[in-house]
Formats: sequence, structure tokens, C-alpha cells
Amino acid sequence: MLFHRYHGLGNDYLVCHHSVASLLTNQQIQRICDRHYGIGSDGLLIDFDDAEIPTLRIINPDGSEAEKSGNGLRIYARYLFDIGRVGHAPFLVNTPGGQVRCEVTEGAHQVIVDMGQAKFAPSALPASVEGDDALALPLVVGGHQLSATLVSMGNPHCVILVKKLDLGLVRQLGAEIETLAIFPKRTNVQFVEVLDRNNITIGIWERGAGYTLASGSSSCAAASAMRKLGRVDDNVTVHMPGGTLAISFSGDFQVNMRGPVQKIASVTLDDDCFWDMPE
Repeated sequence: MLFHRYHGLGNDYLVCHHSVASLLTNQQIQRICDRHYGIGSDGLLIDFDDAEIPTLRIINPDGSEAEKSGNGLRIYARYLFDIGRVGHAPFLVNTPGGQVRCEVTEGAHQVIVDMGQAKFAPSALPASVEGDDALALPLVVGGHQLSATLVSMGNPHCVILVKKLDLGLVRQLGAEIETLAIFPKRTNVQFVEVLDRNNITIGIWERGAGYTLASGSSSCAAASAMRKLGRVDDNVTVHMPGGTLAISFSGDFQVNMRGPVQKIASVTLDDDCFWDMPE
């Protein structure tokens, strides 16, 4: 069972062919993603190469499935380039969260993804909130008064604007916000501090994975929320503990993301990883 490990700004994924994934139970995937008992990963990317357009499924470390992942898409695009399925010309990828356009540049170390349209209707996440959009929505979580803007990038995001970013608070409140009753499919969470019209810094709690160093869709959602609130311009650098991503806007909140990808290793999993698990 061959897996390829990549990271985008410290957010790491394993990639495998669907013929490998089909041999695994959901519990075994969770074991593989475990950093102590498995290979360790922020998720599993499953490559379906039997269609005209490459198709990607994304499994979180807790076994749930994500509709879309910006870092996952950049990594998957780099993987397709590495195996020779694509070159430097732009190409399409299908995800459960919609079709996107990718391009591998600068050798193979930078990947551009057109992430589609940021949507602010609560129904797009979905979220049980009245109105056509949810901007600066008041939330009380863990005794903290928060201001949230809800965004869908094909997956759900709850963006919290703060005066000063506190990563400890992200870790403290992330799980509770992720599972609030207003989010029937849970949500990704970003705490955002606006530095200036072209720079924001964020802390990320990823649905199904927890605190993470970087996230592409979270960067797109955070930048989109700040653009909708009039706090930033059309070109935004998103600063995260793992590094930076470049986000730009065109048209009606069409979002473009550019950032790095590095390959870590190719790993053959031993069956002994599962010897103590029930069949």
C-alpha cells in the first residue's frame, strides 16, 4: 500500500490511489493518519484517475469527508504533476465541493488554484441562520463575545474577526465553534487579525482535524470575509504559523490562491500497522 506524503506550509497530507483506499476501512484510515500509531497526516487524499478529469476525495483524520481543501488541492495538483498525468498547462480537478482549475508553476514548487466563488448565504455552508448573508454575526462561545462572518468555499467556514490574534484562544474555542448547533455539518474556524489593506494573519481550527498550521480554503475564506467587510483590497497575503499564501479576487468574489508545495516521502505501509485492530 503506497502513500505519498506532501506538505503545504506545514499542513501535510497523504496521497494514495483509489485502488489502495478501497482496501481500507474508515477506522484504518484514521489509524494511518495518527501521528503516533500510523504514518501521520492532516488527512488522506484519494486519487481517482479513471475519469477524464482527475477526481479527488478528501478524508479527514477523524474519518469524516471534506468537500474541498485548498492545501489538499495544491498537493493533489503537485502529485498529478509528479506522476506525469499533468504538465505546466492549467487543468481541471473535480471535488465534492465543486470543480476547480489548477496550475503547477516554478518547476513544481508553486501551485495556483482557482478556488471558485466565495458564497456568504448561510444556506451554502449550511448554517441555521436567517437572512441572505451572515456578516458580523454575534456569537457567545466559552464566555467570549465573538463577531463571526460565515463563508462557503465549497466547504463551510466561520471567520472570527479579532483585534489581536491569540492562537491559544483558537485552540481553546475551535472545537466548540466547529460543533455549534447552527452548523449541521460542522464548520472550519478561522480567527483573523487585519494587519493592513493587503495583509491578514489567521489561526485555524480545521473541521475533522483540529488546530493546524496552514489551510488553503481557510485562507480563502478569511480573506473573502475581510473583503466582504471592506477591511482589505483585492490582493491579500494571508499569514499563518506555517507560512503565507497569496489570495486575489476578481469578478463576483471569484477567489484565486497561490502557494508552495513540497514532497516529503513515498511510504509503503506495513500490514502490521493494523494487527491490533478488529477485522
